[in-house]
Order: sequence, then structure tokens, then C-alpha cells
Amino acid sequence: MIVVTGAAGFIGSCLIHKLNNENFNALIAVDHFDNAEKNKNLEGAKILERVNRDQFHNWLDKNNELVEFVFHIGARTDTAEFDTKLLDQLNTNYTREVWKRCVAYQIPLVYASSASTYGLGEHGYDDDESKIHLLKPLNPYGQSKQDFDVWALAQKEKPFYWAGLKFFNVYGAREFHKGRMASVIWNAYSQINKTGAMKLFRSHHSDFRDGEQKRDFVYVKDVVEVCYFLMHHRKNSGIYNLGTGEARTFLDLARAVFKTMGKEENISFIDTPIDIRDKYQYFTEASMEKLKKIGYTKSFTTLEDGIDDYISSLP
Repeated sequence: MIVVTGAAGFIGSCLIHKLNNENFNALIAVDHFDNAEKNKNLEGAKILERVNRDQFHNWLDKNNELVEFVFHIGARTDTAEFDTKLLDQLNTNYTREVWKRCVAYQIPLVYASSASTYGLGEHGYDDDESKIHLLKPLNPYGQSKQDFDVWALAQKEKPFYWAGLKFFNVYGAREFHKGRMASVIWNAYSQINKTGAMKLFRSHHSDFRDGEQKRDFVYVKDVVEVCYFLMHHRKNSGIYNLGTGEARTFLDLARAVFKTMGKEENISFIDTPIDIRDKYQYFTEASMEKLKKIGYTKSFTTLEDGIDDYISSLP
């Protein structure tokens, strides 16, 4: 059996469908399953059992001998959440309990970290584990992921195989339920569909012109391909970036969405809200050499091709 936490969410549900497509059907889906819209992500999926997130640790204690692999993708992912106790509970501490069980029962583990741990990028975007303790996230969500990464690296007892994946800006199918936390691609598509126009944040940084803020946007299909690779690889444990290795501007993104939708470009700029202005990442770009060095050879989807494939699949 393969466990996927966050199973009804964006990346988790895409991973389940990927596993099904590869004929892995003995899947344990872990989530709250209290959101009808979100649960639509699992329609048509072959799942052996659904386990409530709050019951998962007890379930694993009882069923560990049957579990072959754990993908711990579930987390509280709201970057505007400032309840640090909640984030500690749902992200840092919950993942520690998963880790401890994977150690005790010798189950390989892949867990979701985040590129938000890099903060303003003062120390670059290199997944060198000797530098991870130096990182300074800009929000409590990023800090909760950072706290776990630092804790994991300090542990004497580790699962016989484990990997933490620093997801960069992931976009793609099954993110519709995320609202304002959905990708810029989804929000651009929604805005353009509704108004025929797209509003981007104005730059408040002298090194960047309006719309030329850059992020590493990675297609969810590439993300689950990496997860699938690691499930079979099972060596070279550690923390890895998961982006494309190429930063692209928000203007590039918006123009690609207009083109795919067959609509004339209509882009304007609004001020970045004051409450997030000093926490805004103007540039992110994953160093991907570490993943390539352990044998991952597949290329990553370009932003234009990913947008075209994604938006073409939308109603």
C-alpha cells in the first residue's frame, strides 16, 4: 500500500491519479474529506481506503506492515495564515509524528517542504543542506516548513530513505478549490474569463519593472513525475528543490495565458497590498543540479507549454 496525505488537495490528488495511471491502485488517501468541492479531485480515482487526517497516526500504527511508501503532501498551505500554533500543529508537529513512525516502521518517506523557506533569497536558492539553517522565511507558513527541515536534518534516527521537496510555484489541474492561494495561472485564467483583462502587482522594488518580478513556475505534471521517480529511486536521501531551474516574469505568464485563451492582451497594474509588500518575493529560481546529479533526467515543461496544456483542459 502507498499512502498519500493531502490526498484531496491539489498536488496530492494529482499524485494519486499519476499512481493510478502507473497501475498502483492500493492507495491510502489521507485528508479531512470535509470539502465537497475539493473532494471532486478524487472522482474516478482508485483508492483502497480513505483515512481522516486526525486518525492517520493511529491507522499507521496498526497497519504499518502493509505500507510500502508514504508521500506526506498534506499541510496548511495558506501563506497569509498567522496563527503560528495552528501551523506548528498541522505542519511542523504533524510531520514530526509521520517521520517518527516512518523511522520506527522503516517506511520510506517523501514530504512536502516549500520554496517559501528561502525568504528573500539572501542565501540564494541552492538546496545545499549545510545552508538550510541560515534561511529566513517571510511568513509563518514558510517558517513552519523551515522548522521541520532543520529538525529533520538534525535527527540521528531517520527513515532508511527520505526526501523533502521544496516545491516552487506549482500550477496545474485540480487547484480550482484553492481560491486566492491557487496559482497565478489559475487566477489569470479566471480574471480574463470574467473581465477580459488581467491585473498584476506593480513593482515596489527599484531592481524590477512592473510585471517583471520573476518566479520559478513548475507544472504539477512535472512535480508528480519527480515524486514517482523518488518512489523507485530510494537512495540519496535529503532535501531537494523542485522547480524548473528557470525564473520567468509575471508578464510572460499573463501573455501566455491570453495567447492560449485566444484573447487580446489587456494587462494593467495595481499596488501590492501594504500588508504583504515587505514579504513579497521578487525573484525565485530553483537550483536543480542536486536532483539531476542523483539521476533525474526528464526535462521540465516550459511555462508556455504548461499553460497551454493546462488551460486547454479547463472547461
